[in-house]
Amino acid sequence: MKPILKASGSSRRSVLKMAAGVAAAFLTGKDSLGAAFGDTSTRGDRKRALRIAHLTDIHVKPELQADKGLATCLRHVQQHHKPDLILDTGDTIFDSMAAEESRVRLLWELSQKIWKAECGVPVERAIGNHDVWGIRKKGSKTTGSEPLYGKKWIMSLHGWERPYRSFDRGGWHFVALDSVSPKEDGYIGHIDDEQFEWLGQDLARVAPRTPVLLFCHIPILSAAAFFKREPDESGDWRVPGSRMLIDARRLKDLFYKHRNVKVCLSGHLHVVDRVDYLGVSYLCGGAVSGGWWRGNCQECEPGYAVIDLYTDGTFDNKYVTYGWKPQA
Repeated sequence: MKPILKASGSSRRSVLKMAAGVAAAFLTGKDSLGAAFGDTSTRGDRKRALRIAHLTDIHVKPELQADKGLATCLRHVQQHHKPDLILDTGDTIFDSMAAEESRVRLLWELSQKIWKAECGVPVERAIGNHDVWGIRKKGSKTTGSEPLYGKKWIMSLHGWERPYRSFDRGGWHFVALDSVSPKEDGYIGHIDDEQFEWLGQDLARVAPRTPVLLFCHIPILSAAAFFKREPDESGDWRVPGSRMLIDARRLKDLFYKHRNVKVCLSGHLHVVDRVDYLGVSYLCGGAVSGGWWRGNCQECEPGYAVIDLYTDGTFDNKYVTYGWKPQA
């Protein structure tokens, strides 16, 4: 069979250079993919607008010394990287989906106590599935009529009028999305129609030259979502609706209309992942808790991401481990 493409000369060197960059990214865990694919974020003549620390999937609880783990992480972030802003993309506590009210209250009080004592940096958050009280009614013993049921609890803690919002910082526009839609006795990743309409209006109000960063819990687009399960009996890869947003296509179409959308952050999968598609970089930020405070999740150690945002709309991203090991 004849080869479809024959590389020679400079094209062969380009392919080898790209392959080397991709290999370096996977072997070191550092963000070398941008350089491999010609990402302008590798330029050295830019002015940094903001440094973000992306923390996700903290899953704080009294067990396994998770409270000390979060405190250690927050100290490490601030001592070594001095961020201007921390973005927490959800699953802040573990777990309110199937827990009774007294347990959920304990978890939120523990979380707030640590953040208040250890964090001197502004924090913005998105809602994770484990932050939603009573998704599983049997375990939580909820009826749905409780004053703090569902997302009302976390919204009341932070004074949010709705579970999604936007704000501006350092010349960038930020959008916090609510990606968790309860369904029967579980949830799916989905942006409901009301929120989607609001998002379109919000992006339309942003000046075309202002770069945009969106963040939510469940990934909009992810390659690692495929590795959460094996192919089914037919041999096909199938991504459950709880792993990646089921309406990713219409979001992609919306972002294509607004070319200043540059970055989408997420968590949920507990691994480090990057997908670049149509000018948008989708970054999954690993997990502060690693494998739910029991070690690594697959090959991913407990950690967080540090993201430098630049005035020209480019960015640098790296995943940082903070040395946490499972505790008795």
